[in-house]
Amino acid sequence: FLAVLPVITDFAGDRFYTGFFARILILAIAAVSLNLLIGFGGMVSFGHAAFIGVGGYVVGIATTHAIDDGIEWLQNGYFQVFVSIGVTALLSLLIGAISLRTRGIHFIMITLAFAQMIYYFAISWPAYGGEDGLSIYVRNKFPGVNTLDPINFFLICFALLMLCILLISVLKNSRFGTALQAARQNDERLSTVGIHPFKIRLTTFVVSAMITGLAGALYADLNRFVSPSMLSWHTSGEIMIFVILGGVGRLFGPVVGAALFILFESMFGGLTEHWMLFLGLVLLAVVLFARGGLI
Repeated sequence: FLAVLPVITDFAGDRFYTGFFARILILAIAAVSLNLLIGFGGMVSFGHAAFIGVGGYVVGIATTHAIDDGIEWLQNGYFQVFVSIGVTALLSLLIGAISLRTRGIHFIMITLAFAQMIYYFAISWPAYGGEDGLSIYVRNKFPGVNTLDPINFFLICFALLMLCILLISVLKNSRFGTALQAARQNDERLSTVGIHPFKIRLTTFVVSAMITGLAGALYADLNRFVSPSMLSWHTSGEIMIFVILGGVGRLFGPVVGAALFILFESMFGGLTEHWMLFLGLVLLAVVLFARGGLI
């Protein structure tokens, strides 16, 4: 459905919806990555906004120097995506090595604390916009693809979402995925067979963050703007809602959740500023009567 509908709207001449559905795909990538942590690893992180924001800032900073300093290769989309993933991998390795020594509510709060630290650092960084954010005046170049055409950018996002879902499916059904789910259920039993739960969790945390960094890079490119709001705890909360709405631990659940959230925002946001009241009612119904999510 997501693959076909924007193609139809593009041929119909209404390109707004092509960008609209690209936004759904990008946020679905972030939700799919968080679902790897929550659904399969049992780790509830409230700091994933840090990774989506850092991925976005990598794109914003690289593009700014490409334009202002004439360093054209910094505008290469493949390079920016690679660097975004690499930076978020290093950052998540540091955060995960500390955060994963805690469990439960302590883990939730320490991931939130790290995200807020990065959020305030971005606000206090005037060289790259500070609180006002950073405008990206041109869309990045993917050699061989005209990304200024909305349908081409949409197809890039769609392909990357499918690759992320495939990666998580392979991980889930592998020996690693079995060990991850065992770590969620019983640490001691996993340790007795010679597998270190901490290493399994840390690897999962880093992989999840890398996928989120990819989403952040694409999101910045889509909006041609990056700001500290991407790093805010509100962003982490929204991504978590995507997962809960669609179905925790369901492979395609976060995609459905992201689509529903953004459709609600579009449909009811124009009617009232309190549109989240309607979303809250749906979320309440899911939590009470559909524990497996809408999927």
